[in-house]
Amino acid sequence: MKLEDVKKIAILGAGIMGTGIAEVCARAGYEVTFRDISEELVKRAYERIKKSLNRAVEKGKISKEEAEAALSRIKGTTDLKEAVKDADIVIEAVPEIMDLKKKIFKEIDEICPEHTIFASNTSSLMITELASATKRPDKFIGMHWFNPAPVMKLIEVIPGVLTSEETYNLIVELSKKLGKIPIKAKDGPGFFTTRFLAYYLAEAVRLLEEGVAGVKEIDDMVKLGFNWPMGPFELMDFIGLDTTYHILDYIYNETGNPAYKPPLLLKKLVTAGFIGHPKQKPGSRGGFYEYFKIPRGK
Repeated sequence: MKLEDVKKIAILGAGIMGTGIAEVCARAGYEVTFRDISEELVKRAYERIKKSLNRAVEKGKISKEEAEAALSRIKGTTDLKEAVKDADIVIEAVPEIMDLKKKIFKEIDEICPEHTIFASNTSSLMITELASATKRPDKFIGMHWFNPAPVMKLIEVIPGVLTSEETYNLIVELSKKLGKIPIKAKDGPGFFTTRFLAYYLAEAVRLLEEGVAGVKEIDDMVKLGFNWPMGPFELMDFIGLDTTYHILDYIYNETGNPAYKPPLLLKKLVTAGFIGHPKQKPGSRGGFYEYFKIPRGK
């Protein structure tokens, strides 16, 4: 399959990442179907995409007509078969749980046309293992996006052991057409970006546990000293303490490197229901800022 043959892209998972990816693909002219497990989640995702497109119009990045055209190319559903049955590329963006992802890929492997390429937006799980759930490991690849997807330029492209050169080249070209910059990384737990970031986040929690500095002090030092847009605790609250914990646990178990062993404080907060910023994680008690009763934005 060549890039010009790609007409429809299916997105599995309509959270923050899934909806962002759907928006980018629709703005590039592709027909997009996204799927989640409930009508409520599908409706919420559609409204999130609509608001994001409206913000892009307000900022002058796209015209009102372009936003309306993009939205018209997007359809949400709870039906897995309906979402992927005639897709040329499927991009999976469900939670970072190996068994869940493998289960979904095994199901869609029986539904999708033979030519369909599977791309996982996993930030840490090994591509070769995910691909083993299908009968098309040559058409399976990692396509790691960054949040917010409509803004961030990088796509980390990770071929598995059996990924074909044709699949890799097509995903690279697709990434460029979507306005992104694809960079290749070797398959392994966490690839480059997540393994690098996980080390930084874990060390920040350990420094907090040791009393070197407080949550807000560490965040402020990182932002002021390194000119990063967010500190480590703000970032963990944003991406999810539970997600951070699962990633660290996975990398630690796969590599045996104690630097990735989840800090005890992180585990306790996740166990107690502090899994991230309430706006990002509905039902959460909050993140580090709520737990330590620190006002946000001050």
